Amino acid sequence: MSCILHIETSTTVCSVAVSEDGKVIFDQCDRKGNNHAEVLGTFVDEAMSFADSHAIPLDAVSVSGGPGSYTGLRIGVSMAKGICYALNIPLLSVSTLELMCVPVLLHHEEIEDDALLCPMIDARRMEVYAAIYDRSLKALRPIQADVVDGDTYRQWLDERPVYFFGNGAAKCIDTIAHPNARLIEGIEPLAKWMMPLAERKMFNGTFEDVAYYVPYYLKDFVAKLPKNELIRK
Repeated sequence: MSCILHIETSTTVCSVAVSEDGKVIFDQCDRKGNNHAEVLGTFVDEAMSFADSHAIPLDAVSVSGGPGSYTGLRIGVSMAKGICYALNIPLLSVSTLELMCVPVLLHHEEIEDDALLCPMIDARRMEVYAAIYDRSLKALRPIQADVVDGDTYRQWLDERPVYFFGNGAAKCIDTIAHPNARLIEGIEPLAKWMMPLAERKMFNGTFEDVAYYVPYYLKDFVAKLPKNELIRK
């Protein structure tokens, strides 16, 4: 197994965790607003000091790659890449929407076996970033920006229950207005929920290129650039 430092900065919540052998052994979280630049460094120092004091070397860093706040993601990814360079350890990336499904699957036993999960990150007005997953976290519809109206998710809702959650879900549930629509409140992306997804990627050797990795919102832009152009930027 392995020891992984997890960094999550995609929303107004800033959190850092450390996991070892599939268990979270350190967890810090700040919900005071958009002050990631102020608190993230302190949280990371505390996490690394905790691991060092227990003689546990870090094997990798995982970072929440979005979608979410542009500024928050830049701060988190920059920190993660800096640690990977300094310690010469691999970088893992976890989808923010996928990690939001983890607490739902762990703590909501009432969810039907055939139900679908739709995590939502608030964008603006009636726009959200969302994806559709089944209970095995297979993506049935990839991440995209949705302008939500009564028909946005109808093809899924007409077939089976869909659970909506995240900071974009509450503002949309009345608009969706379908008997198969379910709202789960209080779900937020946190570093501690990254653990099972990061462990799976670590086991499979699914690492990111530290030099060229960027958050979700820059992927399409960077994909069009030659690597020498990316280095200059």
